[in-house]
Amino acid sequence: MNKYKVNVNGTDYEVAIELIDEATAKAAAPAPKAAAPAAAAPADGQAVTAPMPGPILDIKVAQGATVKKGDVIMILEAMKMENEILAPCDGTVVSLNVQKGSQVDSGSVLCVIK
Repeated sequence: MNKYKVNVNGTDYEVAIELIDEATAKAAAPAPKAAAPAAAAPADGQAVTAPMPGPILDIKVAQGATVKKGDVIMILEAMKMENEILAPCDGTVVSLNVQKGSQVDSGSVLCVIK
């Protein structure tokens, strides 16, 4: 077993690392987790997804509203910046999956436009 001193953000830590053979490493390794299922695509309409994680600051449309491609449909905050989420197509907002103040992850379905 080898001991090492590691400095992380100005704090020193002592770590011990044991060298093991490849067979032991494979036996001790945890089984890989199954990938999380992707957000289900809506059966009818185009999903608008979050490009990054953050809170929803404002929603500019209501369910049933008609939108044109490029219209601002909501505002997402990321890294202290307000990011406009734009309609990717012309259509009607058939579902809103978030509300003002919601925290979303990257890839979360925000709304569906048909």
